[in-house]
Amino acid sequence: MSTTAPSASALPPAPWKTLFASHLSKLKSPEFVLGTLDAAPTGSPTPFVPRVRYCIHRGFWAELPENKHNDAERNPRVFQSDCPTFTTDVRMEKVGQIFATSAGHAESKAQIQGSGGGGPVEAVYWISETGTQWRIKGRAFVIADDIESDEESSGVRTVKSEVGKRMRIVDEGKEGEFSWQKELTGFFGNQSPGIKGMNAFGVLWLRHNSANQSTTGSFKNPPPGQPVSKPYDDKNLALGSKAVDLNDPVARKNFRLVVIVPDSVEQTDLSDPEKARRYRYTFDENARANGGWKTEELWP
Repeated sequence: MSTTAPSASALPPAPWKTLFASHLSKLKSPEFVLGTLDAAPTGSPTPFVPRVRYCIHRGFWAELPENKHNDAERNPRVFQSDCPTFTTDVRMEKVGQIFATSAGHAESKAQIQGSGGGGPVEAVYWISETGTQWRIKGRAFVIADDIESDEESSGVRTVKSEVGKRMRIVDEGKEGEFSWQKELTGFFGNQSPGIKGMNAFGVLWLRHNSANQSTTGSFKNPPPGQPVSKPYDDKNLALGSKAVDLNDPVARKNFRLVVIVPDSVEQTDLSDPEKARRYRYTFDENARANGGWKTEELWP
């Protein structure tokens, strides 16, 4: 268990969150495009190049979505946040990119196995039902099973500090009842047995996860991106694997929850061409009004 930054409790919800969540609820599959930075190939004129892929919005951190199929023990509703989440496989390239572009500049595979990160990301959602594009710029933090280990790593401390700053207390006095590990397991349990074997990106996702399918990798699949001719752990890894145990050792070893801490959010409303607008919300921790967010109305 862990406490969070005390400043978070005084902040009201972000002015954009209610509408954003409402728009997301209209999607059968809440997909978004995630952009990260990767080291450029040798000889490139720039040190970084963009990398993008589709991911699935899994709800907001500390606000685990209800799911009658999830047997995981839930945290009490102690906190709320404005931080979108998605799940991924630690073996996917985006995890290394999130770590490598963070303040810690992790380079080796060993340095990205636990919690940490903080690299810059950009997430773009197109809500066709409302004619609105949402663009979230911020930092991504990876949560792994070491999040409540006896000896906290620097990565764990970073995650709890940076994400904790954005966690609002909604039930005073019960902060100590919140468990980061329990929340992580809850997000894992919110996926169907097939998805628990599967990576969360590129999936046809149905709310409450009653009939999920996947078109991409698996937490128990052979190593993503590795040539099929190269040997791997074929005793524990196979295409189409399922995980029915919340503590499945193979799936949990590869499972990661990623939390996006937003620093800038843009809502571009194109529903009426004659009244189109863009609203830019910028986080400023020194601005206590409006949840610490400054709002600008712009031409689209």
